[in-house]
Amino acid sequence: MTTDLSKLPVTVITGFLGSGKTTLVRHLMQNPQGKRLAVVVNEFGDVGVDGEILKSCAIPDCPAENIMELANGCICCTVADDFIPTIEALMALDPRPDHILIETSGLALPKPLLKAFDWPDIRSRITVDGVIALADAEAVANGRFAPDVAAVDAQRAADDSLDHETPLSEVFEDQISCADIILLTKPDLAGPEGVAKAKEIIAAEAPRTLPVVEVAEGAVDPRVILGLGAAAEDDMDARPSHHDGHDDHEHDDFESIVVDLPELSDPAELVSRIEELANTLNILRVKGYAAVAGKPMRLLVQAVGARVRHQYDRPWRADEGRAGRVVVIGEHDDMKEAEIRAILTRQDAPAA
Repeated sequence: MTTDLSKLPVTVITGFLGSGKTTLVRHLMQNPQGKRLAVVVNEFGDVGVDGEILKSCAIPDCPAENIMELANGCICCTVADDFIPTIEALMALDPRPDHILIETSGLALPKPLLKAFDWPDIRSRITVDGVIALADAEAVANGRFAPDVAAVDAQRAADDSLDHETPLSEVFEDQISCADIILLTKPDLAGPEGVAKAKEIIAAEAPRTLPVVEVAEGAVDPRVILGLGAAAEDDMDARPSHHDGHDDHEHDDFESIVVDLPELSDPAELVSRIEELANTLNILRVKGYAAVAGKPMRLLVQAVGARVRHQYDRPWRADEGRAGRVVVIGEHDDMKEAEIRAILTRQDAPAA
């Protein structure tokens, strides 16, 4: 399929919570291979963690003004108000970007976003070069983001009235179905058997044969995922979705809250609390910042379930208070706000 070369190519980067989308975008920014990039980050919740991480990595080929955030709203639901003006602002930059990367929220359904590219204001000037879906190899292998295909089929055969789909599996399946390439991330955590199992599950979910590439720490040759020329906006029928036929799509399955954190004496306190949230309340994702007593650096925290990563990312600025803040994301029925806040903000007793 040939594409009008005057159109600005856009790559949509989708993938479940914590699959490594921001790490991938950061790698592409730092290895642009001569392309002038622009980035749109759509976050779930109003703590702009991913956008700020990327802005801290700005380089001449992708300066800070080329990185725009769309927080607290799904891009496909705010097309006229947020998405189109953002794309137009990026296209109006001088010099104009050569390629736009869109990092979706980890709960985003990609197909409604592709439909946004049909808007008359931008359709003639932009094309979806490709949809890249990231999948956490360990999580997929453990069945956390996809159902056990054989077991579900067996249960359905026994009782046609049963519905064993969960919102999480629907999001995962829609992301896989919409993709042109799958990047299987964190293969080291999954091990060879886990990687093989994850590939088996993805193959069962995919509506067509898709290339699956193992990627550690976002390190993939940009030539593998940029310049695909997929023109995905013209290829919608080949990308089936659970939500086809609906005029809109539901976001009520998921919820986020923002929690202000007291200063910590030790990062281990916060790690323990986040593990407790995952194990007792089934929280999916926690990300944000914390202040640690006696430390001039801000603590960046990123958690997927009970798997918590943290690092000191930069000094606190003089114009900001040393205040911790995280966004907590979970399925609607699991978001017991009072319990979440109590766990995250409690003052642990000092060790004897």
